[in-house]
Amino acid sequence: MVDAASPPAPADSARQTIALVDDDRNILTTVSIGLQAEGFATRLYTDGATALKALLDNPPDLAVCDIKMPRMDGLELLQKLREKSALPVIFLTSKDEEPDEALGLALGADDYITKPFSQRLLIARIRAILRRSELVRGEVEAPSPTAQPDAIRRGRLLMDPPRHAVTWDDQPVSLTVTEFLILEALAQRPGLIKTRNQLMDAAYNDDVFVDDRTIDSHIKRLRRKFRSVDPEFGAIETLYGAGYSFADG
Repeated sequence: MVDAASPPAPADSARQTIALVDDDRNILTTVSIGLQAEGFATRLYTDGATALKALLDNPPDLAVCDIKMPRMDGLELLQKLREKSALPVIFLTSKDEEPDEALGLALGADDYITKPFSQRLLIARIRAILRRSELVRGEVEAPSPTAQPDAIRRGRLLMDPPRHAVTWDDQPVSLTVTEFLILEALAQRPGLIKTRNQLMDAAYNDDVFVDDRTIDSHIKRLRRKFRSVDPEFGAIETLYGAGYSFADG
């Protein structure tokens, strides 16, 4: 592991930590310097296997991972990570890796950025996902108890937004921040068809641009997770050409 983070200071405990995973040390150093200049702490890893253990043992606030790496590539890293953690993950991909991007989203990545990329874009994506993560956990502006969002009960589904907790038939289902926000948008109005654009608005800030494939990949991932606890799960319905809805039954 390579760690370019500055020596810890007392104020560091309040800084959000970003893990960077890439076998290109130049990218690690450059991105780390840029993130530290924006007030983040960084942890740097040059291979997926080392990173996986560290991400599980001492989770950061978010991870930025390259797909092509030695020992364990980013896709395998994400697959193993998702077995135990909903840590937000942004993938770095090359222009010729579109199938990998789609697979990464299907496995539970929160976003992806194509190389070469600007530091400004990466930081905007990081901040957007961290804000969403804080909102889901109810950590923004310490709202009063009366302002806390109510739990959402829809048939066998129970969503607890402040705790980012989801159960189906009383069995826990682990979702990423993006998956949680998409499901919440659907479950709030059962039977109402939500277009892909509406789901994008619910799950992404204005400064993050995604396409239809991104939403479709998240929906497939959601269905797969619920079917792991209920093989007959069919509450997320597709209306081809229009969008998705949640069946409250």
